[in-house]
Amino acid sequence: MNDKVQDLRRNSIEAQNYFTKNLAYTIGPIELKNLMDEGEINLIDVRRLEDFQIAHIPSAISIPKDEIENNFDKISKEKVNVVYCYNQQCHLGARAALILAEYNYPVVLLEGGFQVWTEDFRFATVS
Repeated sequence: MNDKVQDLRRNSIEAQNYFTKNLAYTIGPIELKNLMDEGEINLIDVRRLEDFQIAHIPSAISIPKDEIENNFDKISKEKVNVVYCYNQQCHLGARAALILAEYNYPVVLLEGGFQVWTEDFRFATVS
């Protein structure tokens, strides 16, 4: 491990900054479920439409990542937009969230994506 990494690991201020931002811009499935029950969010599935049609998180709308900029009319500026893709390794969600942030939409990313929702918490529904 290099010295810079070791120094950062000992820097509690940098750790506070990192974890604060991480908590601000990501959401887990339990928190998502609670916000869904309260109607506090706009949920956006950025996976392929074919996969959305097989199964998706309840109340999600399908806007594949490459179509985000053509569908701003479906995206809320009043509610927080929660974006999700396939799994933890999928970067479609992060890329879509970045686009939304660049256009001043409130946005967070579901950590673990659809996979964590279906496999770890078994909240999925088939359309």
